[in-house]
Amino acid sequence: MAACLFCRIRDGEIPSKKVYEDEYVIAFHDLYPKAPLHVLIVPRKHIATINDLEEGDAELAGRLFLAAKQIAADAGYGDGYRVLMNCGEKGGQVIFHMHLHLMAGFNDSSRDHA
Repeated sequence: MAACLFCRIRDGEIPSKKVYEDEYVIAFHDLYPKAPLHVLIVPRKHIATINDLEEGDAELAGRLFLAAKQIAADAGYGDGYRVLMNCGEKGGQVIFHMHLHLMAGFNDSSRDHA
């Protein structure tokens, strides 16, 4: 999907500040961070939303969370972090390539309690 921003980042057409990559996912710093650590974890396979997941994508979806765990630990936040995934326009999704937000480093005044 050539027009997809995250596919273009995945393919190296658009630079990013990568923090993790393997054969299933890539992860890079969010350009507009909402926390001291704010990383986007993206499957290499283009899947527009959670609603577009198929049975065969179950392992891939799990790998997003395994990457989040590793990235948080590597950044020194293994003892506490937030993961968030929006689904669809009404759910706040802006870029239609499924992705997981990993956020950490909150203090009591900078964090909402969702």
